[in-house]
Amino acid sequence: MALAALVVVSMPAQAGLFEDDEARKAILDLRQRLRAVEDQTAATAAQQNETIDSLRRTILTLNNDLEAMRAEVARLRGSDEQLVRDVSELQRRQKDASQVLDDRLRKLEPTKVSIDGKEFEVTADERAAYEDAMGVLRTGDFDKASTALSGFLTRYPSSGYVDSARFWLGNAQYGRRDYKGAIASFRAFVAAAPQHPRAPEALLALANSQAEAKDTRAARRTIDELLKTYPKSEAAVAGKERLASLK
Repeated sequence: MALAALVVVSMPAQAGLFEDDEARKAILDLRQRLRAVEDQTAATAAQQNETIDSLRRTILTLNNDLEAMRAEVARLRGSDEQLVRDVSELQRRQKDASQVLDDRLRKLEPTKVSIDGKEFEVTADERAAYEDAMGVLRTGDFDKASTALSGFLTRYPSSGYVDSARFWLGNAQYGRRDYKGAIASFRAFVAAAPQHPRAPEALLALANSQAEAKDTRAARRTIDELLKTYPKSEAAVAGKERLASLK
């Protein structure tokens, strides 16, 4: 009886022990699982943090690259604007150079002029030099006119203006009382252009220059030449009157 009672008493106690062990095991297993989950979560979080850090570095690098690209675009845009300005400047210079070249070519290109019934070609510079000299003569400044016309004849010895320039040089020299120079100019004119419409007038001017130089005999001979060579000219009529005054 006592043994049976002991067995009956001890059985629930042993059952309680088994139940405690299973609970401990369950708790330990749960703790292990929880620790595994925590470890996995920590690993995942670390990986995520590493990924985030990597993304941040990538974004920073991209931002730096973007800023560099913006700077390069700005530089290229500035270069393009400078290039446009340079091209515009070159075009302006080319236009100016072309204008200068055209002006120079225009000065070199001969143009036709007609004077004293004679037509010939002259350059722009040649024409300007002659017209300038004649402009001075019209002012009555015979000294400057003589210099200008003499300079023209020296500079353009083959010009179509030569005969007229020589004739007016003689008149300028006569006006400044350089009778010796006037005699040489008028004589050279008549010798070079005896058919010139001003040749009779030149002979009369030559005779007047000789008379002013007190060479009456030479003046009379020149008037005789005028009457013989150009008898129907107006200068011949004036020459006859002038001849009567020469003694």
